[in-house]
Amino acid sequence: MKICIRRGAKQIGGTCIEIESQGKRLVLDIGQPLDSPDAESVEMPRVKGLKASDNSLLGVVLSHPHIDHYGLAFRVPPSSRFLMGAATERILEASAIFTPSGGTFENVTHLENGKTLPLGPFKITPYLMDHSAYDSYAVLVEGDGKRIFYTGDLREHGRKGSLFTRLVAHPPPNVDVLLMEGTTVSRKNSEKGFPTENDLQKEFEHIFRATTGMPLVWCSGQNIDRLVTVFKAARRCRRQFIIDMYTAEILRATGNSKLPQADWEGISVFLPEFQKKRIVRMGKASVANKYRPYRIFPEDLAAASKNSVMLFRPSIQIDVERAGCLDGACLVYSMWDGYLADEKIKLFLRWLQGQGIPMYKCHTSGHASVRSLLRLRTAFAGAVVCPVHTIDPMAFPQLFENVRVLTDGEHFDINRS
Repeated sequence: MKICIRRGAKQIGGTCIEIESQGKRLVLDIGQPLDSPDAESVEMPRVKGLKASDNSLLGVVLSHPHIDHYGLAFRVPPSSRFLMGAATERILEASAIFTPSGGTFENVTHLENGKTLPLGPFKITPYLMDHSAYDSYAVLVEGDGKRIFYTGDLREHGRKGSLFTRLVAHPPPNVDVLLMEGTTVSRKNSEKGFPTENDLQKEFEHIFRATTGMPLVWCSGQNIDRLVTVFKAARRCRRQFIIDMYTAEILRATGNSKLPQADWEGISVFLPEFQKKRIVRMGKASVANKYRPYRIFPEDLAAASKNSVMLFRPSIQIDVERAGCLDGACLVYSMWDGYLADEKIKLFLRWLQGQGIPMYKCHTSGHASVRSLLRLRTAFAGAVVCPVHTIDPMAFPQLFENVRVLTDGEHFDINRS
């Protein structure tokens, strides 16, 4: 069995890994690089079957619904076989209504936690993991008597941290190669671990109680753990949680009735102008009908501001400004700090300053800390570690034993190693 990291050996995002056995091939993720403006401008990985159909490519695994892992999937021939979680498929379909990313697939096999799927000379076993994206999987690939474990993106400090703990306590045996994500290996304090969602909830509660107007929380509508954290903090502070319709659709698409939903007490749904124009343009205006009983309209925002928390992003700033609901407001930034360096975001930050709105940061990583990665490596002690999804692969030999640093496009024949 051979491994080739087509993209991701020395960058975060854009991940694409090719596995070959007996002349057949499997692709693990096909992401859009984070620094690319759109999927169409990205060069496709050099894998037969990704541009034109090829019978030797048996399938493409999408580990989770983050664009840096699925973003190029809709440029692959439509008849191609995709393997992903059922919730991932629904989330990508819902995303397409409101954003340029996402879409539908013709040929999908669903991944289920612990259920092994035969695929030509391969056997694929998915492991549900804790990550900031819902329905995230690590994957064990077996072939030619060898075993590869691909971590995908994972962590242990989220609301599903028990999944990581279980993996470390009971890893699949006799793994030859561990394809391990290293997003945080060069980040400050990563060796000490990161705050948990419960830690963040306490911070949110403190901010909400100290804010006389409406806290605006800027986080991803697909960061389900964070949405749960904000909702719980809002309820503890006796504030309603106002979510946008895109986020309401993502929550519905999870298929998990235990997660906050539009019809829950304490939740209202707001339809921003840009989302309204988008669903009309897409011919999907009817999607708004299902949320009619739970809607809050622009003219109601000012009156609700003192007892509400609103999910926010810069595209909504014109809506809240026109609604006159910013008196005493604050912004809570709950995403990666690196996004704030973007020139477009700097314009937004100047708008915040002009409005006299203070900004607080309340966030934790969606990825495993170095402390967690060390635990993971110990669990797979007999495997060769290959770095992926990292900007600093050369940090791996300093942290872990038995490391093989690959470059993009380099083939690694496990049988000969």
